[in-house]
Amino acid sequence: MRNDISTPNTSPFLEQVRQVILCKHYSIKTEHTYLRWIKNFIHFHNKRHPLDMGADEVGAYLNHLAIDRHVAPATQRTALNALVFMYREVLKRPIEEAISFTYANKPPRIPTVFSHQEASAVLAQLEDHYYVMAALLYGAGLRVMECVRLRIKDVDFNLKQLVVRNGKGNKDRVTPLPEKIIPRLQQAIAHAKKLQAYDLAEGYGAVYLPYALSRKYPNAATELAWQYVFPARQRAVDPRSEIVRRHHIGEQSLQRAVKRAIKLAGIDKQASCHTFRHSFATRLLEMNYDIRTVQTLLGHADVKTTEIYTHVVGRGALAVTSPLDI
Repeated sequence: MRNDISTPNTSPFLEQVRQVILCKHYSIKTEHTYLRWIKNFIHFHNKRHPLDMGADEVGAYLNHLAIDRHVAPATQRTALNALVFMYREVLKRPIEEAISFTYANKPPRIPTVFSHQEASAVLAQLEDHYYVMAALLYGAGLRVMECVRLRIKDVDFNLKQLVVRNGKGNKDRVTPLPEKIIPRLQQAIAHAKKLQAYDLAEGYGAVYLPYALSRKYPNAATELAWQYVFPARQRAVDPRSEIVRRHHIGEQSLQRAVKRAIKLAGIDKQASCHTFRHSFATRLLEMNYDIRTVQTLLGHADVKTTEIYTHVVGRGALAVTSPLDI
């Protein structure tokens, strides 16, 4: 019997999808993203149940995204992943090999990067934990979510490295810890320690643990090693477990702070937090590090993704000197 999908906010079918996502231990962001694309797919086909549809309807929807909505290739791939997941894991009717559609095709754009002087100017406009976080984006090449999710146990001051857990593609990697930021990072960890001591005194202090670690290691949630380096200002209710605890700082607060800092620094570029990561990669290539090393530090699955930065190194046409400057 098909689950009703007539009320999207309380749909039994979408709840079934959500439960499968939970069993797979996907992040809450992936949960929200997949549910949104699946709901959009159902609405695009006039609320028909997915069991009454298949590869042809999925292909039609993906064509709509590429041709009518002009979405980016990555957006279309995310929608495809959500629908493939639904048919394979929820409905047990794999269809990925039978889907025919037009791929979204937008030419790759050369990334916006900061010069070292510009990056330093932006950092100079930031204070406290925002400065430390932005410095890690630039000095260690972290993504925003990798930075806000950083746990104390993954900071190694002796080896001067950070361990990035469950990065894009659910992969771990190691990246350098800038020496210049060590004192400020130690202060941030000391602050996190004080907050946890306060929470423990209030009857809280247990942090969210990934997967089933909370059952495997029942005391780990209150250990300092598992606490976030950048905890939120206030405790909040976990939307999944409804447990009150202190989560990490929200990524949007860092993004807003960096946007303000870029404006205050007087930099007229379409830049964001991710520009620091682009700048990290570009600086390494300018320092003559091998592109495979840069690929590893960034966590790219394909070196072609890393190669885009070779078009930025040296500026003007790969460091060619303009005749006007001779």
